[in-house]
Amino acid sequence: MPSQHSTDEVRLLSNTPYVPPKVWTNNAPSGGHFASINRPVAGPTHDKELPVGKHPLQLYSLATPNGVKVTILLEELLAAGYSGAEYDAWLIRIGEGDQFSSGFVEVNPNSKIPALLDRSVEPAIRVFESGSILLYLAQKFDAFIPTDLAGRTETLNWLFWQMGAAPYLGGGFGHFYAYAPEKLEYPINRFTMEVKRQLDVLDRRLAETPYLAGDTYTIADIAVWSWYGQLVRNTVYSAAEFLSAHEYTHVQRWAEEIAKRPAVVRGLRVNRTWGDEASQVPERHEAADLD
Repeated sequence: MPSQHSTDEVRLLSNTPYVPPKVWTNNAPSGGHFASINRPVAGPTHDKELPVGKHPLQLYSLATPNGVKVTILLEELLAAGYSGAEYDAWLIRIGEGDQFSSGFVEVNPNSKIPALLDRSVEPAIRVFESGSILLYLAQKFDAFIPTDLAGRTETLNWLFWQMGAAPYLGGGFGHFYAYAPEKLEYPINRFTMEVKRQLDVLDRRLAETPYLAGDTYTIADIAVWSWYGQLVRNTVYSAAEFLSAHEYTHVQRWAEEIAKRPAVVRGLRVNRTWGDEASQVPERHEAADLD
């Protein structure tokens, strides 16, 4: 009777060392949490227009660490009195492949959330990549980013640090610790070491200043908190104990302080579809949706 296992499944079962072929082909089961939507090509998989609401800013997202960066900033802007920051937040179910619709790909050809469409100008401006969206909104409203060159540069230092560092946390540590189909010691150890080094970088900085760019809360704090603040508060990957997150006392102080901000509490609920029912606001079209 022929084997029902693929070559790669037989290798995993027998612990045979993997030898990369000369040319990679997409014929092995990838497994893991997002296996059903993984693919090696870009572009849309189906035709579907994106919905458009009444506000100038249209956000298409999900309440992942990258997604909440934008909803937190938008809620902070509204709390600070910037009425032009009113927005519609539409749910993109990445597990179901919504990000591969033709409409979404028009806004973000990389098919990743979040994506923003600013219809307050003609033609409308598309903005993709969470760091780019934060910078765009900060510049548009001249808020949550210092105006002096030194302060602005330090803010961007930490914003770009997050954009470069977080893939080691998410695609590296998070994948192998939380989502991979089997626990493998080498990649978990490799990425744990890097994440702990990153936490030490943050802890040393936050021992010197209240916020990452200095005395002022900025988009850098929003970006980094959405990943690392939630990590040490055990709301990302449930790995705080594993990482000994309590040892990073300055990160803990900063993370708890930001978590208490009303706009952060509101922003975390937008486009959320898990957890207790009171925390879920799958779509947001007006402030009352969060009340």
